[in-house]
Amino acid sequence: MGDVRVGPRKAAAAGGGHGTGHGTGRGQKVVFGAALAALGVVFGDIGTSPLYALKTVFLLDGGAVRPVQDDVFGVISLMFWSITIIVSIKYLGILMRADNDGEGGVMALAALAQRLYAGKAKKAGILLVVGIVGVSLFYGDSIITPAISVLSAVEGLHVTLPAVSHMVIPIAAVILIALFVVQRYGTGRVGVLFGPVMVLWFAVLAAAGLAMVIQYPAVLLGLSPTYAIGFIVAHPTISFIALGAVVLVITGAEALYADMGHFGRSPIRRAWFFLVFPALTINYLGQAALILHNPAARANPFFLLIPEWGRLPVVVLATAATVIASQAVISGAFSLTRQAVQLGLLPPLTIRQTSKREGGQIYLPAINTLLFIGVMAIMLAFGSSDRLSTAYGISVTGALVVDTALLLLVARPLWNWAPWKIILAAVAFGGLELAFLAGNLSKIVNGGWVPLLIAAAVILVMTTWRRGRQLVQQDRKRKEGSLADFIEEVRKQNLPRVPGIAIFPHPNKDTTPLALRANVKHNHILHEHVIIVSISTAQVPHVPPAEAFAYDDLGYADDGIEHLSIRFGFSDKPDIPRALRAACRAGALPLDAANFKQASYFISRGAIRTTRTNSMVPWRRSLFVGLAHNAADPAARFGLPALRTVTMGSDVEI
Repeated sequence: MGDVRVGPRKAAAAGGGHGTGHGTGRGQKVVFGAALAALGVVFGDIGTSPLYALKTVFLLDGGAVRPVQDDVFGVISLMFWSITIIVSIKYLGILMRADNDGEGGVMALAALAQRLYAGKAKKAGILLVVGIVGVSLFYGDSIITPAISVLSAVEGLHVTLPAVSHMVIPIAAVILIALFVVQRYGTGRVGVLFGPVMVLWFAVLAAAGLAMVIQYPAVLLGLSPTYAIGFIVAHPTISFIALGAVVLVITGAEALYADMGHFGRSPIRRAWFFLVFPALTINYLGQAALILHNPAARANPFFLLIPEWGRLPVVVLATAATVIASQAVISGAFSLTRQAVQLGLLPPLTIRQTSKREGGQIYLPAINTLLFIGVMAIMLAFGSSDRLSTAYGISVTGALVVDTALLLLVARPLWNWAPWKIILAAVAFGGLELAFLAGNLSKIVNGGWVPLLIAAAVILVMTTWRRGRQLVQQDRKRKEGSLADFIEEVRKQNLPRVPGIAIFPHPNKDTTPLALRANVKHNHILHEHVIIVSISTAQVPHVPPAEAFAYDDLGYADDGIEHLSIRFGFSDKPDIPRALRAACRAGALPLDAANFKQASYFISRGAIRTTRTNSMVPWRRSLFVGLAHNAADPAARFGLPALRTVTMGSDVEI
């Protein structure tokens, strides 16, 4: 459905040319440009972990992890192999192959799993619940990450300019305000702007770490997994506590996966393996060497790793990098929210496409506002990155576990994995992530309850909307009555027909649109052509043109009342006028596309009234009504022209 699709498939957007050398060169430039833009959005979160990850390990529990060789090497080994196993192997190597037509993230993965288990209704329902939990945890991460990232960078002023350290909170607040203001311009433009900054950031990370590694090359021994194992065996309690902070090195892995739809798989992989992963590894090694030879540096090893003359510029660069870190989770939240809306888990929201080429690049004003309020509240409540780190980790590790659970479910039907491979993945990924989750449970009383509360609120909203939507559809179906019977009635009435086309968006072809009933009842006329349009969302991001339309004359070829089914992917903008023109050009609708320039659109919409029933508890009914009242205008959501759209119908009860 070329005219309906918002943009090209992500794989195509990320790929290279074919055939001639010129095409190959152009393709490589496209991939390079996408990789640069991806650096400006996707890797900000995980790329700024060196600011606080190692510091947090040594500050935990009053300094339980000591600045001695066995502990330092053990922690560095844990960090390196956590990044390798979770990010490099699980996400970049495996999960990005489990994309849903180019889209990533827990909702896309859950939708893919549902499709693979479509014949098993009970299992498909469980998979949807798992997806809801995963996306809810991601929202908790999306609120905490901008606050802790920006604060950790601006707090570099404590080292470089102690006299103005009291301005940390106001400066961080201004930066965050600016970040959320620029979201309306789209992730593509933001990525192009931020990409070079992140290239410089990772170069600085590598250079700062390399200088210390060259002085103390023995620190490279810390990359051996034997030190991680030895640390755990020798200090089981301390290592368990340390896991609560070691997990900070992989924050951003889920955002990296969720942002895949923005830039494609290949650019993200290339940027990670050629620049991001090596730079992070070298910097962590440099910080470890510094702590070994100057134990007092564990208070802030990142900034103390930088020569004194370069600290202030690095504070500025780090601040820019943490703004980009925030962009990674914000973009991911936009992507997951749209997927949830299209799958019927959230009320319709205003979604603005910010790119003509990339369907994944979007802006959601309502989500942007809610994230901004949450981020500012969290930052002001906790006041420092050290205090915020106690709230960090639970939502991250929970989201990692959900992704692994879904991965294990799709591996066999998708790739025909042997049982031993699934068991190995469960042990390697699930075992490590469950250990991280257990290590973070101790944070609940000290602030870890915050992301859990956010996740619980999102789960409540999603489940309430889904249940309320089902009840509304049941009541509407009762009031709408049979479409076949309605057509028979109007044929007998021989109503006057007026020139033009009337479009009635409606979920199915079994019942009558309330607006169509109201129009006949009050105006006693029908248009020359009446087209009932049913929109459905497939559990894939984009639907091919050959599968997008289904036409039905509803039993009579001469009465001008027809039905058209349109299937959109969950990443497509459901633009009905554009889809109708595409259907005409594809031969699916026997009309001229030019005729739709003056078509009228009738929205079936009435007030939702609550009743005293046992279908939902009263407070959940009120929540559903509130969500419905604040949902996006259907005319705007379906791209209907405001001057040619009429809203008619009757009240619906819940």
